[in-house]
Amino acid sequence: MPRLRLRRNAPFEVVTLGEMIGSAEEMALVNPNAKFPLDPLEWQEKWLNEPDDKSFYLVDADGSDVGFFALRVGIGPEVRHLTYAFVVPAARGGAGEQMAGLVIEAARSLEALTVTLKCETDNLPALNAYRSAGFETLSERGGMATMKLDLG
Repeated sequence: MPRLRLRRNAPFEVVTLGEMIGSAEEMALVNPNAKFPLDPLEWQEKWLNEPDDKSFYLVDADGSDVGFFALRVGIGPEVRHLTYAFVVPAARGGAGEQMAGLVIEAARSLEALTVTLKCETDNLPALNAYRSAGFETLSERGGMATMKLDLG
């Protein structure tokens, strides 16, 4: 898989994310509570509405946006929580490990000391990518694993 790179999102631009999400099933993976097709105003008002929310696009070697994730402030500004992670189907198969590394890079750029996330326990490719990047599982409940990585 060609190397992916980060593109920091403009203060608030999710039209590109909406163009990447091709079905209600994919939207449910990104945000099960959001409308499909993606409504930028809904995302601005409900899902990425905190001033310290930062989001990023994953860009492939051709310059195409192939993924998205957001880092929200967790418990204190030194903790960032990964949310809304998505990779287009055509870029899957190796992109997860790269994305995990780029999440860490982005969190460090925001001066985070810790990154947390939740991942479905049946999403083995994602779980394995996060584990390979050093995330540890803190708990598993209701089909979700809560994971953490100290960046120290």
